[in-house]
Amino acid sequence: MSMNESYQPINCDDYDNLELACQQNLVLALTLKGGEELQAKASDLVSRKNVEYLIVEAGGESRELRLDKIERFSHPNIGTVVVSAE
Repeated sequence: MSMNESYQPINCDDYDNLELACQQNLVLALTLKGGEELQAKASDLVSRKNVEYLIVEAGGESRELRLDKIERFSHPNIGTVVVSAE
């Protein structure tokens, strides 16, 4: 994945669900567009240089996931969300 790819903002409803997950520190089952799957605790959403990231904690480490690289996420409280473009 090239960091030079143009960022594609995600749907507002999907963003709101991620925001809720961060506020409640939910552990999400995430699937990235490259096929990687992980279980990680949502902790924050940040924006840098017009690119938005989900900050997660997995295995004792913090990771930044570009929102447009997340294919889907799920949690029993919010169900499964397939991320779509704005």
